[in-house]
Amino acid sequence: MGDFNIRYSIWDPNFLYHSAHSDLLMDITDFMNLELSKLTNQVLTRYLDNQQNLNSVINLMFLRPKSSEYDNHSIHPDWKLISDYASLIINIAIFKEHIQTRKHIIVKNSKEEENFVAELIKAIKELNIENISKVEVIEQIIQSFANDIDRI
Repeated sequence: MGDFNIRYSIWDPNFLYHSAHSDLLMDITDFMNLELSKLTNQVLTRYLDNQQNLNSVINLMFLRPKSSEYDNHSIHPDWKLISDYASLIINIAIFKEHIQTRKHIIVKNSKEEENFVAELIKAIKELNIENISKVEVIEQIIQSFANDIDRI
């Protein structure tokens, strides 16, 4: 989320155009599997002191569409204090998670270490990294490598 300084009719109904910058921003967020989060309250995000420029929507929040936070943020123009920007607020739940860990010890310069390193190098060489096009594919590669390490 942040101040993107890009006006576009998709998020600012008072602005009837788009630019190469807005197209690029949408391409980047699409590549990252993010989407523009819809507001719970549709208000402006920048309020100017002068009459020559219009107030606008240039502060945006992009989130993963399937997240519980998606389409659940709000803007508080009354919290802008001395700034000309309204605050964007979102609640993100953080859950305590216990991650099981274990420690293995291999004696340095031992035959066991030599075998471990050789098997590890073999597993790395065998990783299929030809078609990394999505986050899910990277996660599968990481899980496969983690399974190889456990096996080794």
